[in-house]
Amino acid sequence: MFVSGNGIAKEDIIEKLEITPKQLDNAIEELKKKYAGDSGVQVITYKNKVQMCSNPEYAEQISVVLNPIKERALTKTALETIAIIAYKQPITRLEIENIRGVSSDYAVQVLLQHNLIEVVGRKDVVGKPLLFGTTDEFLKRFQIESLDQLPKYEELMEQIKVLTKGMDTDSLYNEFEISEEEKEEQEQE
Repeated sequence: MFVSGNGIAKEDIIEKLEITPKQLDNAIEELKKKYAGDSGVQVITYKNKVQMCSNPEYAEQISVVLNPIKERALTKTALETIAIIAYKQPITRLEIENIRGVSSDYAVQVLLQHNLIEVVGRKDVVGKPLLFGTTDEFLKRFQIESLDQLPKYEELMEQIKVLTKGMDTDSLYNEFEISEEEKEEQEQE
């Protein structure tokens, strides 16, 4: 697992080591315990895969060594777009834009470049637009094993309603004027 650098399918490990699924699960739990806490590495599972990776608590130190040009964090726009895709996938760019109310071209391109989303097909309508869905990298980056671990959409919307009580509840987005300077900053992001 350490040498691979990527997730390894559990069924491949079971087959190669000639062990039972129960034995593998026990071994994974033992490794998770062994590398818990202050260890520089950890064992994660996602989408029926297992991977050894660096401990996120040491991300700053690791990035200084491995990546002198630090990867930029995702912008609010990109996070908003990935959330829509995660909940509504497979989804077209136009459907994303209808939900957000603004163009999402740049955010989708950023997410594709970071391998957080991928084209999963084409919608069977006129023009055959691309359908987007999340990737295994999305699960790893947000430290979830499967999309089932996302909060239920309806529950999330109820929580948002509580938070926005007294505000315009027809839209999650407040309408306001954006100066030309702010527009240029957003385009550069």
